[in-house]
Amino acid sequence: MFFNRKQSGGVNWILAGLGNPGKQYESTRHNMGWLALDSLMEKERFTLPKLRFKAWTGIFEKNGNKILVMKPQTYMNLSGEAVGEAARFYKVPADHVLVISDDVSLPVGKLRIRKGGSAGGHNGLKNIIQHLGTDQFPRIKVGVGMPEHPDHEMIDWVTGKPQGEEAKLLRQTLDRAADAALCLMEEGPDKAMNKFNG
Repeated sequence: MFFNRKQSGGVNWILAGLGNPGKQYESTRHNMGWLALDSLMEKERFTLPKLRFKAWTGIFEKNGNKILVMKPQTYMNLSGEAVGEAARFYKVPADHVLVISDDVSLPVGKLRIRKGGSAGGHNGLKNIIQHLGTDQFPRIKVGVGMPEHPDHEMIDWVTGKPQGEEAKLLRQTLDRAADAALCLMEEGPDKAMNKFNG
């Protein structure tokens, strides 16, 4: 894939973590994408100082990649507005738009990397597919599990905060998600899937 690095500052990857803005959503299961970015920012010592494309953004350079890192500030189900706008501005193809999100169909603490595919009922991913016009973009899903009781509302589950052992396990998983993101952008999705889809 050829990139003209000069245009618009020449970003060649977009890394978007999905979450919901607002105090009540901090550290909830639905904000795993944001929390994975927090882990990466801590590790690599960069910040997201600018509000652009309806997202907090920062440029992060690593091993020859120039990455626009973004936390969309729209609500989850409108994440594509932010991601789509950034991708169009920087002319980044969909296969270089990496999205990190929560996934209720995966057990707590499990990571799953995919090269593309359906949204699997995730409204944030659904909206990004809509705005990119394709479902062929890589994503890292962080398993948050399902509520144990069938009468437990899914919305209450994803907007709930993990506690105790679950929180501890998820913290480790978020560190792995940050490593997986770097691996995918540097070595490609196949390598990352082999390494992290254990």
